[in-house]
Amino acid sequence: MNQTDMEQQLEQLGAFEISEEMLKLAQHNEKNNDVLDAGRGNPNWINTKARLAFARLIEFGVAESRRTILKGDLAGYTTLTDISTRYAEFLDAGDSTDNFLLEALEYVANRFNIDRDDFVKEMVDGVIGNNYPVPSRVLKHSEKILNAYLQETLYNGVNLAEQTQVFPTEGGSAAIVYIFNSLRVNHLLAPGDKIAVSTPIFTPYLQIPVLNEYEMVEVDLSSRAEDDWQIQPAELAKVTDPDIKALFLVNPSNPGAMALDERALAQIKQLVANNPDLIIITDDVYGTFVNDFQTVYSVVPNNTLLVYSYSKLFGATGWRVGMIAAHEDNVFDRLISQLPESQRAELDARYALNVFAPAEMKFIDRIVADSRAVGLYHTAGLSTPQQLMEVLFSLNFLLEADNGDYYVEASKAIVAKRYAALFENLGIPANLSPYNSKYYALIDVYQLAEQRYDKGFRAYLVDNFEQIDFLYQLSEKSGVVVMDGAGFGTPDGVIRVSEANLPDEAYSQVATAILELLADYNNQYIND
Repeated sequence: MNQTDMEQQLEQLGAFEISEEMLKLAQHNEKNNDVLDAGRGNPNWINTKARLAFARLIEFGVAESRRTILKGDLAGYTTLTDISTRYAEFLDAGDSTDNFLLEALEYVANRFNIDRDDFVKEMVDGVIGNNYPVPSRVLKHSEKILNAYLQETLYNGVNLAEQTQVFPTEGGSAAIVYIFNSLRVNHLLAPGDKIAVSTPIFTPYLQIPVLNEYEMVEVDLSSRAEDDWQIQPAELAKVTDPDIKALFLVNPSNPGAMALDERALAQIKQLVANNPDLIIITDDVYGTFVNDFQTVYSVVPNNTLLVYSYSKLFGATGWRVGMIAAHEDNVFDRLISQLPESQRAELDARYALNVFAPAEMKFIDRIVADSRAVGLYHTAGLSTPQQLMEVLFSLNFLLEADNGDYYVEASKAIVAKRYAALFENLGIPANLSPYNSKYYALIDVYQLAEQRYDKGFRAYLVDNFEQIDFLYQLSEKSGVVVMDGAGFGTPDGVIRVSEANLPDEAYSQVATAILELLADYNNQYIND
């Protein structure tokens, strides 16, 4: 197979699948360079405090279990009475990790009025994983902490914690899959329905709706490079179409990296005022990388499902720790109650296994049931160790928030430094908007070619090379892997560079490789 045929076949794959093939190619690059994978968004930093605390909780949990049964490696169960006293005696306040756990206990007891023994028991049983998740959706005390974290990081001063219910999931990816499935199962979205999708966007939001079990009609709300990838009023205005049932957003966007500004949030609020039945899903994984970030959920909470993941901020992609959040008074429950009688009867029969009054079952609990094919609802829910990891990440933030959010600010500084290095070495202006998370960068290769050479060279690239050729050559020649922006819904010629997963000094090398490849193309242009 020649290169052109291979490139044409690769273009049929999804953006992440293409990236995997480019990574294989880069392993044997012509310059024998170290591979620089600037494609994936996996951060190369981790939060240490929460992980060390997790380990200490396991130690205490094992010690507690040995109090009831001890036969070699076989230990017993934990007991509630005075467990917080034994916990305090086990921990050393002079140790930074232990002191964090002690401070967290006092914080939870004082802020949420939670009994200390009850909370320690939930944490200990959670980390050692000695029971099914009970309740199935989220551990009782953990939900209050997760809600406090969401409010402090995403709501920008709007108080919604006490009206919000959360469902911890296996990362943001599982949350997306579960939401699509339950929207379909509960007749809130059906084949042929129109959905508005803010593009460019994380690829599953483009790929899932067109699968044969969904067959939805996507209406693109396109952002453009000339607007710094910030969605414009004319695009959001498309949602005034009464046939559009839902609006899907990633905020800040992936790959555009831009958070919605006040104008866009106000326009979305007006859209809901004009159409109270509008369904909104907002995916806010990168929200913590923008100062004073505000989620759509805080603006139109009754119409919005919020997706969040701890993976990027806390360096926890392998932990698979995300969640779905919904307001207790929401459009999803209302629309289900207004379905035709035959569909309501069908759904009552579906969930009758789970609850006495299925018609009253909240949509978020239906998502939980659907995530385990209904019949396994009693064993549903994210594993308890994963839920407790979310709790510890959240407590790490909440306790640090009064002291300047050092960890969060350090994470922002990492991506900002790399972002600046990439653009400086490319010789093009960086987007300095306060709404720019800087977690990703979109580079228009055609525009860069015109800027460095001329319009003729740009036209030559457009006319003579497949969309994927630039990625292929960059991997094969220099060992640098970037992602195809078209898979996210960008125009042709745009590539995505992640500022998360390479050492700081690598971003100047990525820029150099891009410019060297452009120079090679330009030499071909001159000689043709």
